[in-house]
Amino acid sequence: MSAWVNLANLLAVLKGSGAGAIAGFVSGLLGVSPGGILVPAVCITLDVDQHVAQGISLVAQIPPTGLGGVSEYRRRGQAVPVAWVVLLSAGFLVGGAFGAITAGGLSDHALRWSFVGYLLILAIIAALRSPRPPLSMMEEPAAPHGVALAAIGAAAGLSSGVLGIGGGLAVTALSTTLLQLGQHRAQAMSLILTLLPLTIPAAAVYLAQGWVLPWWSIAGVIGGLWIATAVGARVANRLPERMLRPTFIVLILGMAAYMATRSE
Repeated sequence: MSAWVNLANLLAVLKGSGAGAIAGFVSGLLGVSPGGILVPAVCITLDVDQHVAQGISLVAQIPPTGLGGVSEYRRRGQAVPVAWVVLLSAGFLVGGAFGAITAGGLSDHALRWSFVGYLLILAIIAALRSPRPPLSMMEEPAAPHGVALAAIGAAAGLSSGVLGIGGGLAVTALSTTLLQLGQHRAQAMSLILTLLPLTIPAAAVYLAQGWVLPWWSIAGVIGGLWIATAVGARVANRLPERMLRPTFIVLILGMAAYMATRSE
C-alpha cells in the first residue's frame, strides 16, 4: 500500500509539473500571471472539476514563481515603478476576496461559461487597441493616474477570485488599452504581481468553502511554474512587440474555445 501511495504521489507531482510548465512558459512569454492558462492545463492533466482547478491555480500562485521571468524583463530594461505595483496590489486584494466569495455561489457550469466570456472580452479589448509605435527602452511613459491603476488592479483581482486565475490577463490587456503602455512594459508590470502573494485571500476563501485540493499536484505545479516562467520571459524579450499582441490574442481565443468545449 505504501509503495502504491508513493507512486500515486509521484504521478501527481509529474502531472502537476506538466501543467505548471505549460502555464509558466506562457506566463513568461506573454507577461501574464499563469492562472489564465493554468486552469485549462490543470483541467486537462489532472481531470478535476472547475472549482478544484481554480483552487489549485490560486494556491500555486502564492509562491513567487515568476521571479525568474521578472528578472529577465528587468535585465532587458522593462522596469516598473514601485508605486504602480502598490496601487495595483491594493485594488487586487479587495477584488480578489470579493470574487472568491462570488465564485462559491456559482455552479461549475456557470464558472466555465464565465471563464469563456471573460476571455472573449479581453480578446476584444486587446484587439481594439489602436496601434502605436512602441516605447524605446530609455523612454518613460507618462505616469498613470493612481485611481486608474487601482481600478485595473480591482478588475484583475475580481477575475482572479471568480475564475481562479492570477488576473494578469486583465492587467496586460487593460494596461495596454487604457493606459497606453507598451506591450513589453505592460507584461513586465503584470508579471511583477506574481511575486506578491496576492491570491492568498481568494485561496483562503476557496479552502474555507470546503474544496479539497490535491497538494502533491500543487507541489508539481509550483515547480513547473518556477522553471518555465523564466524560459518564456527570455523568449519574449527576443521577440518584437508587434508579434506579442497577436500571440496574446490567439492564446486567449484558444483558451476560450477549449473551455467552451468543456462547458457543453
